[in-house]
Amino acid sequence: MRAATPQSVVLLGATGTAGRAAAIALKEAGHTVLAYGRRDPGIGGVAFHSGEIADPAPLTQAMRDHRATAVVSCLASRTGVPSDAWAIDHRANSAVLAAAQATGARQMVLLSAICVQKPRLAFQHAKRAFEEELMTSGLTYSIVRPTAFFKSLAGQVKRVQLGKPYLLFGDGRLTACKPISDRDLGRYISNCLDDPALHNRTLPIGGPGPALSPRDMGDYLFEATGKPPKFRHVPLGLVSGIGGVLSGLGRISPKLATKAELARIGQYYASESMLLWDEARQCYDADATPEFGEDRLFDYYDALISGRAVLERGDHAVF
Repeated sequence: MRAATPQSVVLLGATGTAGRAAAIALKEAGHTVLAYGRRDPGIGGVAFHSGEIADPAPLTQAMRDHRATAVVSCLASRTGVPSDAWAIDHRANSAVLAAAQATGARQMVLLSAICVQKPRLAFQHAKRAFEEELMTSGLTYSIVRPTAFFKSLAGQVKRVQLGKPYLLFGDGRLTACKPISDRDLGRYISNCLDDPALHNRTLPIGGPGPALSPRDMGDYLFEATGKPPKFRHVPLGLVSGIGGVLSGLGRISPKLATKAELARIGQYYASESMLLWDEARQCYDADATPEFGEDRLFDYYDALISGRAVLERGDHAVF
């Protein structure tokens, strides 16, 4: 869909899969896009300016030279450990916001995460802290909180193809999500610039339903690959216990403290659904979780199995 009012957009985080999809969607909507960061995303029609986000002067100058009217941030810490989370999810985004305010940009779209609605981890608190900063900045804002990404749910495709068991926490039905593809998320982020209904709002968003549990995903993979179903159930308490031990040891070893945080991240995703949280009822609500787009997780699985797609995984992978 073409934007009613094309804007000059500075995009941060364009080399990530979600950021790259956002860059393409913004360009296709008719916006003039400048990707700012360490590496050129290499997208035709998208300009690139090399620079460190932590250095505010060049970033501000780049926004001024581009005559930016809007900023889109798809920045995210790679590991989620405290030092990384506060440096990227909070301070880097704060620097982007300050540059936007200094150059007269009117609007900012932030890619956040649905898990920050129940924050227990460092990266979740860092994201929430910047969300609050953005909401009081005076800029028109949209805070996009996607559910699960396709790539985050595809780590066991190769295992199943190799005849290995599909790993489940508990019975595999403890959690659920409405996965959203990078392409659909990119389009949704682009829509936030032009749709007043998406302005000055926090926006949880998933892909087309229904909500899927890990057991649903495993069942489909065995069917799609023709392999006999074979599940291995991992007690959730095992992950919790490992995290507890590492936390204790982490008091004397920074390396083990990092491993403890990664264990806590794994436990969180193994025990919490990526759906809208109903505070009044104290439960996740699949029906109330908004949906957008056309791409479905199982079609992505089919593409991986056939070799038509290649999995790009990040540091938050549990398996």
